[in-house]
Amino acid sequence: MGRILALALVCLTLTGCSVLPYPREMGDMALLRTMGVDREEGGLGVTVSTGPRAKGLQGEQEKAMVLSALRPSLSSAALALQALSDSYVFFGYIDQLLLGEELAREDVVPVLDYFARDVELGLGAQLWVIREASAREAVESGGDQGVESRLSTLRTDGEMGVAAIARTAGDVYSDLLEQGASYVPALVLSGSDGSTLTEGGYAVLKEGTLVGFLDGDRARGLELLAGKPSADVLEVDLTGGVATVRVSKAVTVCSLRGDGVLEITCRVSAQLVERPGTVSDGELEQLRQALEERELERVEDALGQLQQWQCDCLGLGAKGSLRSPGVWREVEEDWSSLFAAQTPQVELRAEIHR
Repeated sequence: MGRILALALVCLTLTGCSVLPYPREMGDMALLRTMGVDREEGGLGVTVSTGPRAKGLQGEQEKAMVLSALRPSLSSAALALQALSDSYVFFGYIDQLLLGEELAREDVVPVLDYFARDVELGLGAQLWVIREASAREAVESGGDQGVESRLSTLRTDGEMGVAAIARTAGDVYSDLLEQGASYVPALVLSGSDGSTLTEGGYAVLKEGTLVGFLDGDRARGLELLAGKPSADVLEVDLTGGVATVRVSKAVTVCSLRGDGVLEITCRVSAQLVERPGTVSDGELEQLRQALEERELERVEDALGQLQQWQCDCLGLGAKGSLRSPGVWREVEEDWSSLFAAQTPQVELRAEIHR
């Protein structure tokens, strides 16, 4: 409500009007929270959802409103959505943007460009790619309660093993403009009825187009390279039983050698959360080595796949330029091919706290 009033006051100040233009009660508005965009035959399919809506003086809730329109462009689809509701459809509260895989394989930039230019939307929405399904299916999976609460949980609750790195439309748009590549958390529809959204790794974009997904250990490797690991555990058999270590932090530093080869140092911190009695110093060292081996393999697997795609979606070269700006100036123009051809030097160090 405060945001709407602020916008209205700005309009009043700029236009010199004596009354607010087109005043509306909150109950007359459908405040959209989620938008899904798909490439379909005949144009772009746009699906929007409000989430549960308050009704009446007692704040009773009525079911979420879901609207869909298929038009040649996003602008015409947005206008069509207005005609489908008895309430005024307001796009200014959209904070979740879902893109279907088919659209991502074509080009995501026009959608991000539309969000950047539209006065109501902006680039602050959390961005997701829906894997092996449409964005419409994902939006509709929330049923009467809407999909908004599920998306909020997926974005913030690392304990559930979901994608740890939240990405806004602005984050991805900036990456694509500056370095030509980016990554986006992906979701899949699972469950017996295909109605539950779960983590699906990361979609990797090059020049605005989806080139593939990193999932499983490769997704965890990407998180380590980004310095943002998700909640993850390692279980190791010791003499007295199984010990469990939980990764809590990662710091990754990049530099460039004179020949343009990446040198990557990743420091991983973990906590010993379960132990079979007393863990000796020797057993703690065994745990540390096991953690180093696993995390190093993950990082190298993720790097190897990104090299196959010639896609430095994390901007590792640009990060290395902070330490070697002169080297970066020499290799920046040909970085994609140089990145793909080299063997990065990776050092991973782990420490475990009792």
